[in-house]
Amino acid sequence: MSDRLMSVTGYTTLDYVEGKAVGESFEWESIAVVNATADREDPDSVRLQLELDNLDEEHLPKHMDELELTPEQARTLAADLEKHADRVEDATE
Repeated sequence: MSDRLMSVTGYTTLDYVEGKAVGESFEWESIAVVNATADREDPDSVRLQLELDNLDEEHLPKHMDELELTPEQARTLAADLEKHADRVEDATE
């Protein structure tokens, strides 16, 4: 994925996932980058970032989505991800 808005390094949470953008009149699949981060000094929130590789996309301009989460919201999201990950693992075993 070239020409990114997000900086992708060895510390990036997930540098390759399958993603999908869904709009009223389109559905488009692409690879994506997902990152969870917080400021190094005096962090006041957790940021969850997502960027789809849109080199071939005509419906969306190049962009990155970012959620700003409180620590409680980040923990709630993490717990929900764990719960669903367990369900998927159990179904595939």
